Amino acid sequence: MVEKEGFGEITARDFQIGDIVEWTTWSENENDWCAQYGVLLSIENKIKSNRIVSVSKVVPLNEPHTELEFFTLTLKIVNKE
Repeated sequence: MVEKEGFGEITARDFQIGDIVEWTTWSENENDWCAQYGVLLSIENKIKSNRIVSVSKVVPLNEPHTELEFFTLTLKIVNKE
């Protein structure tokens, strides 16, 4: 049996710990998507809904500095370490 890569794992290869990354969140006030930025802490494969997916942990650059977890495909590299 051939073991397949986790969903998003190919994209995760472009990332390195310490990279500045971007993601978007919906703003009700602006009625638009707003960019958010943070520092990549870790990337790992996890089982979600019976599927192996690439998950990244990020600390936002703005307040609060609480660790967030994202599906790696939703992140974009802004600046390499």
